[in-house]
Amino acid sequence: MQIHLRQNSDMQCPMDGLLRMLMGPWTTYILWLIRSNGPQRFGQLKKQMPTISAKMLTERLRMLEEVGILHREQEESIPPKVTYSMTERGNDLNKVLDDLAKLAVKWDCPGAEKAAREKMSKKMS
Repeated sequence: MQIHLRQNSDMQCPMDGLLRMLMGPWTTYILWLIRSNGPQRFGQLKKQMPTISAKMLTERLRMLEEVGILHREQEESIPPKVTYSMTERGNDLNKVLDDLAKLAVKWDCPGAEKAAREKMSKKMS
């Protein structure tokens, strides 16, 4: 069951709930990592985000799963192997996130150009 993003907002603007969800701490970075690198395990994400707490990463991943943007797959093993990947709904964000990255580079936002170059080099390899 997916949570509807309009539940996050009492505003009439149809974008408000989506933007509030994306503005959450670490959310766009988590999405960028999974989009850039493919499905990721919790530990892989944590290594790429050394300053995030395990609790915050867990909260963000659960929220993205609840709204239907990420898929959580758990293999029954000891310890459990959990992998996160984009859902079809999550992939609907690709163009929007790409456009935001281009705008960040155009506006010279810190770190944006390096991130965009890295993503493009991965696409070409």
